[in-house]
Amino acid sequence: MAEGAERDVPEGAAVLPEIPPELGVHPLLLAVLHAVVFFDGSEEKIVDPAAAVEALEYMAGYLQRLEGRELQRMREDLECLTAYAREQGWPKPQVRFLQTFLADFGIGQQGVGNRE
Repeated sequence: MAEGAERDVPEGAAVLPEIPPELGVHPLLLAVLHAVVFFDGSEEKIVDPAAAVEALEYMAGYLQRLEGRELQRMREDLECLTAYAREQGWPKPQVRFLQTFLADFGIGQQGVGNRE
């Protein structure tokens, strides 16, 4: 999306606030977080629920493959984002989403492939 572009977000679409590059959060994580919020939080008139669930399940499965440095980076980035969200006064559900993202998606908690 072009910087300065007018954003006509339809009513019922769930979005996170823009996150500045100065935070140093990995851009792929930001893309995933925005997609998860959109699929999981948007109303049925915006996103088909069955399609959203399927997409989220695939995303969770892929993210569960993270290990070692990549997983540690994700943890650190989520901690940074949580602190930023609190500082900026984001709504509590959005802060909670960041705090529980790894656990909610089963990331870094199961299987031999996710051991550090």
